[in-house]
Amino acid sequence: MDKQSIHRLSTGQPDFVSRLDTLLDWESVSSADIQQSVDRIIADVRSRGDAAIIDLTRQFDRLDVQDMSALTLGAERLEQAWQGLPEEQRQALAVAGDRIRAYHEQQKPESWSYQEADGTLLGQKVTPLDRAGVYVPGGKAAYPSSVLMNVIPAHVAGVKDIVMVVPTPDGVLNELVLAAAHVAGVGQVFTIGGAQAVAALAYGTETIPKVDKIVGPGNIFVATAKRAVFGQVGIDMIAGPSEILVVSDGGTDPDWLAMDLFSQAEHDEDAQAILISWDQQHLDAVAESIERLLPTLERAEIIRASLSRRGALILVEDEAQALSLVNRIAPEHLELSVEEPQRLAEQVRHAGAIFMGRYTAEALGDYCAGPNHVLPTSGTARFSSPLGVYDFQKRSSLIQCSPQGASTLGQTASVLARGESLTAHARSAENRIDGHSRAENNSRVESDRH
Repeated sequence: MDKQSIHRLSTGQPDFVSRLDTLLDWESVSSADIQQSVDRIIADVRSRGDAAIIDLTRQFDRLDVQDMSALTLGAERLEQAWQGLPEEQRQALAVAGDRIRAYHEQQKPESWSYQEADGTLLGQKVTPLDRAGVYVPGGKAAYPSSVLMNVIPAHVAGVKDIVMVVPTPDGVLNELVLAAAHVAGVGQVFTIGGAQAVAALAYGTETIPKVDKIVGPGNIFVATAKRAVFGQVGIDMIAGPSEILVVSDGGTDPDWLAMDLFSQAEHDEDAQAILISWDQQHLDAVAESIERLLPTLERAEIIRASLSRRGALILVEDEAQALSLVNRIAPEHLELSVEEPQRLAEQVRHAGAIFMGRYTAEALGDYCAGPNHVLPTSGTARFSSPLGVYDFQKRSSLIQCSPQGASTLGQTASVLARGESLTAHARSAENRIDGHSRAENNSRVESDRH
């Protein structure tokens, strides 16, 4: 690999900001052609239901089926996949599932309330969604880890009905994905994909139940469909390509860091891998490791394309400048490969997940550390968070006024409502005002009539 195949930047370069902006630029909005295609698919599923699903699955996945029973897998089939796995894979799925569940149990919010001195009760009631839909990629991209990460938080949140969809082009089922669905507790799987699967989950068909929220990764057609149905249902996020940003103080093995960069670059050609350091010799050593190790990998060509398009080794002046860049980039995955990672982490404001220390490879978080690997991309960590239990719950406010509380609050509400010229609001509140204030209320009513 040519050493110039990965961008070399320095904050001292006069055009550094523009070069960085170019590297970071990513627009996930699909083309007009894709949008029109997705709109047609959604309209078809809404109008024809199961029949549209069967026709579209025949067209896109080359599956000639006669009815939806051929596209439906029950709990018994998922358990069969689990039982058929090698013991090593079953053990790995079980360990990962237990760790992910234990972590997300810590996220469970509780309902709460408090009572004021006059007896008024205020609070918040936390309620799980009734039904969630999980999209799992199929074909070449088969990710059992995504099944665990998307389904388990929904279970922990208390969602009773979880529906999974996964495309099976040419009828090829991935047993590891089905086994992961069993471990995670999925009750029913439909072997459909693409925009048609998203439409089915959003609007329902004769066979596929309508859900309240759709989560899970997919291609540009899936992302476009999720955006189109948002509002009809909730969605997790519109995710861009995978990203990793590594900050190193020069004390980590360059071979380790090269492989950490590769671990995200191998996802696809648009993935982004960036290393920041204030040690020039260290950056040179990592560049040499990249050149030497890349040919040893199965997905070398994808990694090469990713690094040449969007990868970078960036020289900064010091730790403070590195942290400033971190918060500017707001990465999906951030590795702090430094001597005092917790101290640096306190200064990070924007990152999806922070991996602290030289031994904490981002890949551990992808599979089994416990925290969710569904993370905000493309700088959206500035305002978004990892997928979690809270994404499968909603909150209702609780208000119960005592007679005294209604009287006291009514006076305040009356003043504000009349200030907004909303007389019915005011009189509704004034009806609950007690005692001497009622006479004033009655005079206002007379004034309203005239």
